[in-house]
Amino acid sequence: MTQREQVRLQVLNGVLADQVPVGQAAEILGVSERHVWRILAAYRKEGAASLAHGNRGRSPSNAVPEQVKAQVVALASTRYRGANHTHMTELLVEREGIVLSRSTVRRALVDASIESPRRRRPPRHRVRRQRMPQEGMLVQVDGSHHDWLEDRGPRLVLLIAVDDATGNVPHALFRHEEDAQGYFLLLQGIIQRRGIPLALYSDRHAVFKHPREPRHAPAGPTQFARAMQELGIAQIFARSPEAKGRVERAAGTFQDRLVTELRLAGATTIEEANEVLRSYLPSFNEQFGVPPSQPTISYRSPHGLHVSSILCFKHRRKVARDNTVRFDWHTLQLLPSTDRPSYAGSFVEVHERLDGELVVRQGNSTIPTQEAPPRPGALRALNGAGGRDANELGGLLRSLPRYNVDDRKTRTRTNGVSKPKPRRQPTPRQKTRWKAVQRAKRRGLSLRGIARELGIHRDTVRKYAAATSPPMYRGHAKTRANGEAPQSKTTDLQDSDTTATDIFAEQLA
Repeated sequence: MTQREQVRLQVLNGVLADQVPVGQAAEILGVSERHVWRILAAYRKEGAASLAHGNRGRSPSNAVPEQVKAQVVALASTRYRGANHTHMTELLVEREGIVLSRSTVRRALVDASIESPRRRRPPRHRVRRQRMPQEGMLVQVDGSHHDWLEDRGPRLVLLIAVDDATGNVPHALFRHEEDAQGYFLLLQGIIQRRGIPLALYSDRHAVFKHPREPRHAPAGPTQFARAMQELGIAQIFARSPEAKGRVERAAGTFQDRLVTELRLAGATTIEEANEVLRSYLPSFNEQFGVPPSQPTISYRSPHGLHVSSILCFKHRRKVARDNTVRFDWHTLQLLPSTDRPSYAGSFVEVHERLDGELVVRQGNSTIPTQEAPPRPGALRALNGAGGRDANELGGLLRSLPRYNVDDRKTRTRTNGVSKPKPRRQPTPRQKTRWKAVQRAKRRGLSLRGIARELGIHRDTVRKYAAATSPPMYRGHAKTRANGEAPQSKTTDLQDSDTTATDIFAEQLA
């Protein structure tokens, strides 16, 4: 007998012995007095057996027969071994004619100690994360892609930083795209206004962390991650947008309010948008900021650190025999010092500062440099320059940093006289791609969105989006001579179809 039935037996015996009134028995058993009399009559007639339920020991009419369960277990162990419970249910209906629900199949297999090979992740209990107690302990950063200028200007990206303790925005700026230089400028503004935070919370953008492609990802951290290590800032990566909810909600507030502010100010360029943003940040922090739980500020002072030499792009180069290093169309001449007259064959670091300055360092020392003089081949390409002296010619050459005027393939010789080659026209495929990219760009799509829509690589989209005319490819000499479309993938000048010699001739005019 169960515990409930034993209690009923004891109460009914008390009623029969005139020790417990019927009303009190009904209150103890939780039933009505009428039901007590009914139970008491059955007890007098059948004894203690009447207290048990009449269906006890009987098999339910809708129960699955044991032989069917045994058949299901046998099939799951042999023929359908490895199938999950849902698939097993479908196979039984399709192939065996056994119609059972998934829960019934699962119960039969679990009773036979046959677990599903595909385990479902249990639901996680999420709680609202508490704010950091001190200002500067954690700063969340993110980029907000939005049509900030509406139809008045280009589509911009707002790089925003939010202090986790207060919700204030220490710095924000507009950029044309979400890139490493923009985040360097964002962090530089935070350090100038508040100081160095203890930790930075971001998503897994390629600026902060290399993508999971071990065959193609470069060794070591990204440029931004390397700067974080030098500044002593811990990097924390979010695995979902909800994890960095503070900066996501702040970006939503900016999209709701800042668009109107930009419209009222009539901003049409990125410079005007940044000016409006700088004037709007104080009122935003005053309205939406909250006081921290502890008044202590955790921002560290940058005293003793050369921030501009940390927040920059560092590239390793090997010094040539003539003590020069090449970087991004520049040739830097390393000057000798009293300690070391030559650096030939050694490795140095070329620092590309945020303002465009190039600095060469080796260890903790800075090596003085100057722009290297042009090679004789570049000077011979300037025949007919009209009596300019070497210093003036060299200065004009150095004013063309993006174009390699030392490329002898840009000129031909006829009877010993150097003449510029005729300009080539873009192919129909290049014109079609350029027009498609420009149309998608005017629609406000991002580079990634254009690449997905057109099915081309994002680097190609970036080149076509930045070009003011269809860019061309540099083909083989034999192919160009036959007038065929070039097949080489080496890109020509990206922003214009004008050669470096033509630009230089215009400056001489």
